[in-house]
Amino acid sequence: MDGKKVIDVIKAIAAKIDEEKEYLTELDNVIGDGDHGINMARGFDAVMPKLEACEGKDIGTILKTVGMTLVSTVGGSSGPLYGTAFMKSAMTMNGKMEMNLNDLLACLDVSIEGIKMRGKAVQGEKTMLDAMIPAVEAMKSAKDAGAETKAVVEAGVKAAWDGVEYTKTIIATKGRASYVGERSIGHQDPGATSFSDILETICNCL
Repeated sequence: MDGKKVIDVIKAIAAKIDEEKEYLTELDNVIGDGDHGINMARGFDAVMPKLEACEGKDIGTILKTVGMTLVSTVGGSSGPLYGTAFMKSAMTMNGKMEMNLNDLLACLDVSIEGIKMRGKAVQGEKTMLDAMIPAVEAMKSAKDAGAETKAVVEAGVKAAWDGVEYTKTIIATKGRASYVGERSIGHQDPGATSFSDILETICNCL
């Protein structure tokens, strides 16, 4: 992907989040603050007008613009966490005009580490990490097995949605969802869901 394609992908992600904002908010109503979808949509709405100025820029600059905008416009925990993911990815892509599969995996790796540090979370606590980590592991396995790029990302998407299903089976121990304790069992994590939506959108754009 070149910078133009990355911008197109971000626009597609914004459209997907807008499409799913009510559902994401419904999920968050049960175990969180009830604002995940609304906040994410607001953040990506703010990103959209800034993308025009990113045309012709390196991919690191594009991702940094997205990350900084999300941090400054999205409330709750999702703004800092997704913002951190994009800004960590921006550092990985600094100065690069094209992005390949190895770059995407590197971006996901640093995003996970950034989210772990920012959210003080680990896998198994009913957060977006429960979709992100299995997705990256599946992608790396598929890549090592010789799969083509599209098939690698498809493997990640499947693992991410499997991770979303897994979050229904565990108690939330991080963030606002931890307040409801055992009542969080049976409900999927909104952050894991929005990440899976994003990864699926990236896959569909390939």
